[in-house]
Amino acid sequence: MAYFAAVLARTDGGWNVSETELDDVETLADLADLAREAAQDDDSVLVFIEQEDAWFAVVRVDGEEDPRIFVSDGAAAARSSYGAVLTDELIESEDFDDDLDALVADVEESEDDEEGTLSVDDDGDDSAAGPLGPQAGPLGEADLLADFGLSAKELLALAAEGAVPGDALSEIADALGAGEVLEAVR
Repeated sequence: MAYFAAVLARTDGGWNVSETELDDVETLADLADLAREAAQDDDSVLVFIEQEDAWFAVVRVDGEEDPRIFVSDGAAAARSSYGAVLTDELIESEDFDDDLDALVADVEESEDDEEGTLSVDDDGDDSAAGPLGPQAGPLGEADLLADFGLSAKELLALAAEGAVPGDALSEIADALGAGEVLEAVR
């Protein structure tokens, strides 16, 4: 499967964007190290990953803090080597159940606010992993870009069923003020 990956490093003058290869990335720590190499001081670095319009992910690295992850479709991502690195980390995370509960609450709240915007089946099971791996749908921290002006609700809408991952990454970059520089490396 073909993929696109870009590193967006926050600087005093805006965002520096470069396309990157993930061939040497085998763990989340490898991905975080790759992001930190692009960082200016301890400024934020984002890694955008898209796999053939099947799923997208945003990984945020702030200095030496643990990376924060959002994946648009856990089941689709788990079927790829790069996505499995992210979904495995999310499922193993000890805070994952709390993140999932918050995600479901955010989605239910957005459904109340805007009927039909995004739907999530909640059968009472708060496990993100089914018998064959992660369940379909968003995984991770939907609010990881809130301080950049993109709310959890907006990010979840970009990950909704039927959304095009490449378009979603473009919209995210536009919201961050990095749309033009991202498109220049695509």
